[in-house]
Amino acid sequence: MPEVGKYLSQINSPDDLKRFKPEELPAICAELRQYIIDVVSRHPGHFGSSLGVVELTVALHYIYNTPYDQLVWDVGHQAYGHKILTGRRDLFPSNRLLHGISGFPKRSESEYDAFGAGHASTSISAALGLAMGSKLKGETDRNVVAIIGDGSMTGGLAFEGLNNAGVQKTNLLVILNDNNMAIDPSVGAFKDYLVDVSTSQRYNKLKDEVWNVLGKLNRFGPNTQSLIQKIDRGVKSILLKQGNLFEALNFRYFGPIDGHDVIYLTKVLDDLKRIPGPKLLHVKTVKGKGFPQAEQDQTTWHAPGLFDKETGEIIKTSSDPRPRFQDVFGHTLLELAERNPKIVGITPAMPTGCSMNIMLEKMPDRTFDVGIAEEHAVTFAAGLAAQGMMPFCNIYSTFMQRAYDQIIHDVALQNLNVVFCLDRAGIVGADGATHHGAFDIAFMRSIPNMTVAAPMDECELRNMMFTAQNRPQGPFSIRYPRGKTPNADWQKPFELIPIGKGRTLREGSSLAILTIGNTGNFVNEISDKLLEADIDYAHYDMRFVKPIDEELLHKVFKKFTKIITIEDGVLKGGFGSAVLEFMADNQYNAEVVRLGIPDAFVEHGASHELYEICGYSPNDILNTAKKMMKPAIANHETHHLRILQAFKFFKQ
Repeated sequence: MPEVGKYLSQINSPDDLKRFKPEELPAICAELRQYIIDVVSRHPGHFGSSLGVVELTVALHYIYNTPYDQLVWDVGHQAYGHKILTGRRDLFPSNRLLHGISGFPKRSESEYDAFGAGHASTSISAALGLAMGSKLKGETDRNVVAIIGDGSMTGGLAFEGLNNAGVQKTNLLVILNDNNMAIDPSVGAFKDYLVDVSTSQRYNKLKDEVWNVLGKLNRFGPNTQSLIQKIDRGVKSILLKQGNLFEALNFRYFGPIDGHDVIYLTKVLDDLKRIPGPKLLHVKTVKGKGFPQAEQDQTTWHAPGLFDKETGEIIKTSSDPRPRFQDVFGHTLLELAERNPKIVGITPAMPTGCSMNIMLEKMPDRTFDVGIAEEHAVTFAAGLAAQGMMPFCNIYSTFMQRAYDQIIHDVALQNLNVVFCLDRAGIVGADGATHHGAFDIAFMRSIPNMTVAAPMDECELRNMMFTAQNRPQGPFSIRYPRGKTPNADWQKPFELIPIGKGRTLREGSSLAILTIGNTGNFVNEISDKLLEADIDYAHYDMRFVKPIDEELLHKVFKKFTKIITIEDGVLKGGFGSAVLEFMADNQYNAEVVRLGIPDAFVEHGASHELYEICGYSPNDILNTAKKMMKPAIANHETHHLRILQAFKFFKQ
């Protein structure tokens, strides 16, 4: 167990925290920050975000009556300190491990986790719902706080929540954690607006005087309060060249203040508890605060993996020369863009995560980071396509779910040439249920005009991207997994792939195995074991779920009565379902066993552990094949036994 400091060892709940004097809070923050560093250095997870809100986390639990007062953390990357202070200190080393605590807030895990979150920009809408629910129940003394990063404020849902919250009379406080970072640096006009607010010398010179007046509002009658609020709003609008966005949405705006001064934070939060209605507190923080390397390279240290807490050296756990799928994508996109001037790249705040930073560095005028705004990214891509451009829109599979209407209405309905590259498709490991890319095969194949493809390896990914930019018309979806590619030798000449055509990897006579995407590699892992079990299997890499290779499927169903389908996605409506639909439509009769993600949300853990839980690991495939072929194997073994007995008889 990592060492726990003398203060932190006494804190098993926020009530314990409240027993300390305000002047002891900086020491508590120092111990909390060090504990996060100690644990995450050995048990990898998200790092910089939680370090940046240590003081804010301590101040919130010190002032508010949690869990009755409810805290809603946006995304959840910020919530490690919150988990440690709310009874999960000793469980924290199990963070993100199988059967351990989640890396994100989770309602089923703790009463202190008021709302679960793994995707950005949800906190304000959720907190407003909680606050309105409390109001309707007559709980007028309950406070609800949404803590949202400035990167998450670029999401449309955040603005929708602000717009609605501004006209609802609830005790909602939005805390804007302004550190100028998502995973990569924040982008867009809103970032520039926050810089304007933070650097306005005239505004900051008078804000403390305004605060002193507003902090005493409860001493005045309602008419006086209204007058002072109007004066305050007018002063802020005059001093800020663009006016105050939040005040225009009927939020009382306070700040910006130092988010690392824990004692001052407690005083401000205590004052804000007494001011009714929707309020926004703007705090300035540093992502990675307290760990020099994380402060200096905030993108790398968002989730650095294993590292030496003393030297700050990130520990490489493998010398594997194979590239990551995302890097193959990034280099291939640049290579294609250098050949084709119509190609542009689009990503919603993930240029480093998806490796589009490779193109961004070389072609900044043709590469667009649009902020955490998946819906906008897709419709923006549609507009570019309508002008004859060839957008490659890279969005993690789990985040693509947020833009489903835009895919249908703005891209597919108009049959526009947008290439969707879905990174982190399938099981992604320790991030868990909010991040598994489980659903894209099922939801993409239901859309008219859509091509749905999945490469088995690095060269197939390159060739699918090459094929997508040469297709005649329509949207094209390419999904690929997180992690390393099967092979190191990937920079090979491009080849066109016939759209809707699979490939035969092995001919066989007893069992057909149909795979899509990376699951084909699972079969290759157990090839020798299948043959040792006397299973003469055929293996088909289908490559496309839509259009599916009907010619190949006719061949399979005419030859085989036992078929296994394997996919790294949900079974309901997925690749296996497409095969069953073909079988029913063409009146074939075969025993088909589908392996994939079951009808359940899959927890967090190592990917190989989760494949086993879901039942489509290499070992599961082997056991399924043996079970399906058991009568044949038994007959084969009986035949050999009879030959052996006959041999012994004649020898005698």
